[in-house]
Amino acid sequence: MSEQKGPRGRGAKGPREERRSRMEAPGDEGGAARSLADAARPYRAAFAARFSTLLEYRGAAVAGVATQLWWGGIKVMILAAFYQAGLETAVPLSLSGAITYTWTAQALFALVPWTADPEVVQAVRSGGVSYDNLRPVDAYGFWFARSAGWLAARALPRALMLGAAAGFGLRFVGLTAWAWQAPASWAAALAFVISLGLALVVSTAVLMLLNITVVALLDERGVNALAAPFILVLSGNLLPLSLYPDGVSQLLELSPLAGILDTPLRIYLGTLSGQAAALGLLLQLFWASVIVLIGRASLAVALRRLEVQGG
Repeated sequence: MSEQKGPRGRGAKGPREERRSRMEAPGDEGGAARSLADAARPYRAAFAARFSTLLEYRGAAVAGVATQLWWGGIKVMILAAFYQAGLETAVPLSLSGAITYTWTAQALFALVPWTADPEVVQAVRSGGVSYDNLRPVDAYGFWFARSAGWLAARALPRALMLGAAAGFGLRFVGLTAWAWQAPASWAAALAFVISLGLALVVSTAVLMLLNITVVALLDERGVNALAAPFILVLSGNLLPLSLYPDGVSQLLELSPLAGILDTPLRIYLGTLSGQAAALGLLLQLFWASVIVLIGRASLAVALRRLEVQGG
């Protein structure tokens, strides 16, 4: 009597295996999309976890808004004094535009990567950075997602609260001329949102360079002391880049740090529009890609040379 094998015998596939085969079949776009979504899941989770955790620190957000309002008011008064002295006729930015630029820059101050990520600093001090190197995920991508969540969670509540205070509060007390103005147009508002997303990518990429330097040097104090004034000035946070001398301003506007604040703010004000705005967005994307590639290569070298002592 010959032995017959059932449908689940050797060589047969169960429902789960058949579904997996269909997902992995060549040309199956749905399976490729699902595989890509599964690969990105750890990084989405890392971003969401860091973002939601930092949103709990409401007191820190309120204190940050109060500080940014204070310094924003001082910067606005200084700008008004210079413009009233006759500067307005010699610059490409009106007083109203400079005031709106200043308030928006203050609202997005937490988006500027002027210090290394404190989580990475703590991991370097404790030796926990070695665990990140052993995770079954891309180390650069994991740190990038966590750092992006840190920047976004700090910037979002501060921007909303400062926008309400500078945009509506100043009008309520009769200081309409010094209030935060609306975007130049709906098209400018849409382009600003896109540019702001790219600014988060550029800012996180720059922050990753600071984090990698901390890993290489095993200390963050020198990195923060040197990076803070350099990044704050060249990003446009201290002063609109268009107010610098002509040759200097054009050079600064092409730099990678301009993509963090200056490019989105010029799009918001309408001084970059149409083809110029599109070129500004492409420049942000270009610098983000370049800095990410540099960061990935630098992190690989830093982790290869990393030594963890203690026990």
